[in-house]
Amino acid sequence: MAQISLWLLAGVMLCSIPAGSLEDNIHWVHTGDKGRVLILLSQLEKTPPYFCLADRNDFKFPWKLQTMMQMNKTQRICLHHVMTAQIFKIFATRRSFAEWDRNRLSKVLSSLHQSLEDLEDQAQKEKNNLACPNLGVLARKYFRKIPKYLKEKKYSSCAWEVVLVEMMARVGNMLLSLKKSQQIQNKFIW
Repeated sequence: MAQISLWLLAGVMLCSIPAGSLEDNIHWVHTGDKGRVLILLSQLEKTPPYFCLADRNDFKFPWKLQTMMQMNKTQRICLHHVMTAQIFKIFATRRSFAEWDRNRLSKVLSSLHQSLEDLEDQAQKEKNNLACPNLGVLARKYFRKIPKYLKEKKYSSCAWEVVLVEMMARVGNMLLSLKKSQQIQNKFIW
């Protein structure tokens, strides 16, 4: 049941991604990468999340979706870069490779790496700096909780499932913030 709902969520998010934007042409190319990452992450699931309810944790993500939608383009690119890099770091560990299917995990990491490169290329083309001190500090503080949680739970399968669901939520937040900010822009354009 949980796996079906994850697939439905991924499908809805992918279908609702705009094909292009009048203001952020290059930026919208990356929503496909994030949608791909979301699908690949959902394929990692080994243990149904409902078996791991006792292991749930509130990592206290510092931004509401509304706040992410209201960020300017430079802030969004920077935050997405920091978040993508941190998600990559979590799944690029030796312990992560011990937990997940190597081929699937390699695909996730490859897709995350491609997203990072695309964001860096976009920032360079637009002469934006990817150093966002305030956003970066908050994001890294949030992501530091994840390895601590895994260690505390002795890297159990359920702990990894909780982290997987949390990371899927973050990728989903990135997709939704892009989609919602596009809808807001379109309101003002038309």
